[in-house]
Amino acid sequence: MSAANESMSRDGVTGGQSNGWGVRGRVILVTGAASGLGFADSKMLVEQGAQVVMTDIDEERGRGLAEDLDAIFLHQDVADEGRWTEIMAAVEARFGRLDGLVNNAGVAPIADIETTSTATWRSTLAIHLDAAFFGCQAGIKLMKENGGGSIVNMSSTAALVGIPDYLAYSAAKGGIRSMTKAIAIHCRRQRYAIRCNSVHPGSINTPMVQHALRELMDVDLNAADDPERTRRKLGIGEPNDVASMVTFLLGDQSKHINGAEMVVDNGDTVV
Repeated sequence: MSAANESMSRDGVTGGQSNGWGVRGRVILVTGAASGLGFADSKMLVEQGAQVVMTDIDEERGRGLAEDLDAIFLHQDVADEGRWTEIMAAVEARFGRLDGLVNNAGVAPIADIETTSTATWRSTLAIHLDAAFFGCQAGIKLMKENGGGSIVNMSSTAALVGIPDYLAYSAAKGGIRSMTKAIAIHCRRQRYAIRCNSVHPGSINTPMVQHALRELMDVDLNAADDPERTRRKLGIGEPNDVASMVTFLLGDQSKHINGAEMVVDNGDTVV
């Protein structure tokens, strides 16, 4: 880590210059970073000068993408509590601190209340809700020792309205929504200077949503004559729409936002 980064003040200003989003020099961990929203978050954070640690269960793809971004990659099954301890130890050994955490990793099996198996239910909640719990607990432990930080938990509009074909996913995201608020209040009461917010994307052009379009609507977005026009017609957002919100919540511009649920869906849940 450079001397410039070591001297970076907590308000993200150095040398009298504005720091844009306010993440330059920050050490930020992003889970599920080998595709979709996690990769978009990582890319934008790197572009804004953050030191990004990308984790994913897909080691081959994750390492390649991290190398392209000049980020660090660590293999991680987010549902493994012990691995979280190892990940945080590696981050602390490398950087001495953690400034931001994005609990993004997830899966979205298509199954309703009648077709969801117990195994699918448990694995979905483990990857989403258990993992966010493990991540927040481990992240707070490291952040509070070094002046605070910001946690972003990736939820979904499914937490706000419920999606019948995504029962376990909806339940997990709803749990993340309320857990985020409880964590935010706890950290404020403890005066940890740690903020915790949730982000709730609607339909975004990621592999997960593309799969849903094929399975539920028989629409192959990538095979359309004009994929971009089709995306806009269907009201589907772009990964950077979410990455911009995540970057904002991790930086100085959002220093008074805590325990909030930030919806990124172009108004779908209010019409």
